[in-house]
Amino acid sequence: MTRRRRQRAMVQRVLGTFKRFFATAAAGGVVLLVCTAAALAWANSPWAGRYGTLWAAPLTIGTAGVHITQSLRQWVNDGLMTAFFLLVGLEIKREVLVGELASRRSAALPVAAAFGGMVVPALIYAGINAGSAGAPGWGIPMATDIAFALGILALLGERVPNGLRIFVAALAIADDLGAVLVIAVFYTSTLNWAALGGAAIVLALLILLNRAGVHRPAGYALLGVALWLCLLASGVHATIAGVLLALTIPARTRINEDEFLDRAETALGDFRAADEPGSTVLTNSGHQDAIQALESACAEVQAPLQRVEHALHGLVSFVIMPLFALANAGIPLGHGAAEQLASRVALGAALGLLIGKPIGITLASVLSVRAGFAELPAGVSWRQLHAVSWLGGIGFTMSLFIAGLAFGETGTLDIAKLGVLGGSLVAGAIGLTLLRAALPAPLAAADRSSATR
Repeated sequence: MTRRRRQRAMVQRVLGTFKRFFATAAAGGVVLLVCTAAALAWANSPWAGRYGTLWAAPLTIGTAGVHITQSLRQWVNDGLMTAFFLLVGLEIKREVLVGELASRRSAALPVAAAFGGMVVPALIYAGINAGSAGAPGWGIPMATDIAFALGILALLGERVPNGLRIFVAALAIADDLGAVLVIAVFYTSTLNWAALGGAAIVLALLILLNRAGVHRPAGYALLGVALWLCLLASGVHATIAGVLLALTIPARTRINEDEFLDRAETALGDFRAADEPGSTVLTNSGHQDAIQALESACAEVQAPLQRVEHALHGLVSFVIMPLFALANAGIPLGHGAAEQLASRVALGAALGLLIGKPIGITLASVLSVRAGFAELPAGVSWRQLHAVSWLGGIGFTMSLFIAGLAFGETGTLDIAKLGVLGGSLVAGAIGLTLLRAALPAPLAAADRSSATR
């Protein structure tokens, strides 16, 4: 295989991975929106009491001697969301290795935009809530919800430049990394050093598995559970185990592209040579051997990181995040909702997302490009970038998660959630409106057919 052919194959593989990811995230955003609406409707229906009772119900996992008892909502937030953080960690690792964060030049713009989009919202929230009981929630408006942001981009179809899609995805992944660091450093309770030491030992074992070239996921899964248990007992939020586990999942393949092509071509040749009139794959042992050889080659040319990420996308997008929305988005909207929305906590969360995100993302992008260490993606205008900066104000999943860490099961939590939902809804609507105006008009059917000739 020539060097140019190898480079082309690498580019196609990266773009193919991104396209599959975008399609899943966009579809997941629709499901997430439906579950959010369902939770709100349930919490404000005649059956609202059952909503609270269901998610507060205790669930015990383990034996009589060794067990963990948490509410159903805590199992979703502390347990299932670990898979969400594992997926976030895998996405970050992939982007750093072969994606938009792989080189300084390509990473500079989304990283700078993410930094500005985190700092300005946090400062707005902190300024509004300085000296009040709501001050611990300064991290709430910092992160962008990638599922909702990409879901809105999907509504505009092929009008959206590919460079703009990639920028939004890289931006969301970069500020997810920032949010993970904020959670690990600032939203950690009193530390249990013995449990933290146990977590360090488990992490070292995971790194040894990686160094030894172990590709089977079972070993990583077992040690990942042990890491989660240690962090649960340590005081560091248990979901950080997902990110740490992701960093140890191997990104190396057992064979390279040249060897894969050789083995695949040999297997296909053997398949053809074994063909016999009247036989089927079920009865032809030569066909079966060739298929097994091809499957083996396919497995060895895929890195464990790719396989795990692919397996998790559907589970996280269509099961875990919808469950998280059902468990956390049910906010009572009674007669006091207007007063709650005018409170400092709700205003800080809403204005941080609605004003802080667009200002921070746009300002940091302009400064980084003018300073010369970043550049606009090809085919993307400043008007389009500013429009998607409003989509950065959709902060649903990570914002609600941080709100829960900041305020626990208190009345302030519902107020913070109300601010997040209100700010995210308005930011998304403004972003969609501005983006429609900033993008080229859609081609008519006749124009599309002539353009493809």
